[in-house]
Amino acid sequence: MIVLAVVLALFALLAIGLPVGFAMAVSGAAGLWALGGPGMVMGILQTSPLSVVSSYELLTIPMFLLMAELVLVSGVADDLFRAAAAWVGRIPGGLGMATALAGAGFGAICGSSTASAATLSSTSLPAMLRQGYEPRMAAGVVAISGTLSMLLPTSIALVIYGLLAEVNIGKLLVSGIIPAILVTITIMLTILLLVWEDPRRAPSVRGVPWADRLRMLRSVGPMLILFGIVTGVIYTGVATPTEASAFGALGAFFLALQRGKLTFASGVKSFQHAAQGTCMITMILVGASIFGYFFTITQVTQGLVDWVGGLEVSRWIIITLILCGYIVLGSFMDQIAILVLTVPIVLPLIKSLGFDPIWFGVVKIVTAEVGMITPPIGLNCFIVARYANRPVSDVFHGIWPHFVAHLIAIAILVAFPAIVLWLPSRM
Repeated sequence: MIVLAVVLALFALLAIGLPVGFAMAVSGAAGLWALGGPGMVMGILQTSPLSVVSSYELLTIPMFLLMAELVLVSGVADDLFRAAAAWVGRIPGGLGMATALAGAGFGAICGSSTASAATLSSTSLPAMLRQGYEPRMAAGVVAISGTLSMLLPTSIALVIYGLLAEVNIGKLLVSGIIPAILVTITIMLTILLLVWEDPRRAPSVRGVPWADRLRMLRSVGPMLILFGIVTGVIYTGVATPTEASAFGALGAFFLALQRGKLTFASGVKSFQHAAQGTCMITMILVGASIFGYFFTITQVTQGLVDWVGGLEVSRWIIITLILCGYIVLGSFMDQIAILVLTVPIVLPLIKSLGFDPIWFGVVKIVTAEVGMITPPIGLNCFIVARYANRPVSDVFHGIWPHFVAHLIAIAILVAFPAIVLWLPSRM
């Protein structure tokens, strides 16, 4: 009865708009008070925040956030889109495919889905509309391409999952590379299919001379080097993910400096935004820790594992139901909130069913991509609508083909776990 009351209190606090970190801390502390009185609450409040913020791996988050902010300052997204458009623009739907490639390239050094969606909205979407692309299709491509940053090695979501699940963050970051390639190809094939069905959706683009194509490749060379450094040092074991994130932030600083975009004001603003994002995420993790203590004491997780273990159904049915639940949650809640609320509960169940936690983390993040574009919340869709000055209904209409295609990609990752686990197994 106490557990039900605490869970209802949590969702009530979220419903009235209290930030998720504070909502989890308050409801968890109330539950602990009901179980053990003020002594138990004070004991946990004195130790939990320190144990969370003293984690060495937590330094990865502010460094990746700072890297993302400095990359935004550098304006590299414009060059990425132009280079991709020069190489694939003549293919039917080429500018849409270039958007997917630019989303993958920008996400590789950004790590923030919302930042990626906002940047693509101001660069690739106007270019597609000027070319005569169907507005709904163009908006849908931008919204789904922005989610690719959640899978690549600078992903904040993967780092948070790794901290919550207590798995090797280096392997986790590397494990998202091949799925990210698969998802990028899925987006491009979906665009090709849509254009094949109705060529009027994407008029053809004039070809670019080879000399200009090669020149544009040189302009994105520093960005490729930066991504190679961050990913390479993690993969080879030369540096930890925390050290790699620091290399990435420093590299992004020099990239913005080299391109002449970094000023004192923009630099201060970048550090300020990174600090604000870090404080928000840290508070969420502290709240999740307090709430997790309540669940541990009440043995809710163990009871769930025992109950599911007694069901006479295939483990594949259970994992399918869990992923469907994540899609439903993703249509209403922020993805970080979903991670901190569900991972401590679901992960022991996943392990008891014999699934690899790294594999599950990547599959869960791909499922989160679907949540980022699913009504009624669909955060990326609202971001695209806001920055592109388009009706949000156009964006939601344009993402449905990608919604279906993403479900197929998730099914492939579930059916063939080696797609996720092969690369980290070679580290």
